[in-house]
Amino acid sequence: MSKSFESVQEVRDGLKKVNYLADSGIAGVVYLAQRLGKPILVEGPAGTGKTQLAKSVAEMLGARLIRLQCYEGLDESKALYEWNYKKQLLRIQADKSSDSWSEVHDDIFSDEFLLTRPLLEAISSTDPVVLLIDEVDRVEIETEALLLEILSEYQVSIPELGTITAKQIPMVFLTSNNTRELSEALKRRCLFLHIDYPDMDREKEIVLTKVEGITENLADQIARIVRSIRQLDLKKAPSVSETLDWARTLILLGIDHIDAQEAKDTLHILLKYQTDIAKAAKELSVDK
Repeated sequence: MSKSFESVQEVRDGLKKVNYLADSGIAGVVYLAQRLGKPILVEGPAGTGKTQLAKSVAEMLGARLIRLQCYEGLDESKALYEWNYKKQLLRIQADKSSDSWSEVHDDIFSDEFLLTRPLLEAISSTDPVVLLIDEVDRVEIETEALLLEILSEYQVSIPELGTITAKQIPMVFLTSNNTRELSEALKRRCLFLHIDYPDMDREKEIVLTKVEGITENLADQIARIVRSIRQLDLKKAPSVSETLDWARTLILLGIDHIDAQEAKDTLHILLKYQTDIAKAAKELSVDK
């Protein structure tokens, strides 16, 4: 990276300027990862700000964010690179008169015919880059092998071209919702960071920072209600992003103080299963 962090507090202050409220634990791991040149494996429940952390670090550094969205069936051609076969075929047809296959071979297996995908693009970039490998737990364990060379050596081996080494070391974030256990080899190459749901005071601060026009009293009510709902036995607890959606909904409806009925009427913004909504509505009736 073009800019090195000087302290954990500098990271925390920088993230706050781009509206990401990091505690000292989060800021400390980001600081160490950059100074040590290590990737960060960020685990935690969905919607707790794992992906946003990578985006915010990129914004703070003025770096380009390159994102690889992982999914079942992701392979080398979508993650690393593939050859432009149509263009290669046209080149071969144009060189039919050539007597030397080696000349044609060297020509078609050159940078001109290479289609870079996110991992190779991040390695090849001459500008500062933050590489986000999102939801890495969605890929098969065999696919993780694609990542190991990049995460340990910051290089990519292409049989036809040789080894391409990073011109600058990108900051790398891997996120996981912990839907499956990742390999020891992958974990060993990364610093580990767990991001859980924020405590009530921090969630209130997040709401105040992210939601325009909200009052401190309403933000406090929202944080308290969400905290009580998360303590229930739910299929899916409300994420921070859903807390923010709920706050914006209340502002849009002109609500500046939440009563039990208003909370029940808008629970579908926070919760996405009817059984969870019913449990939360019952809890709100008892509380109120």
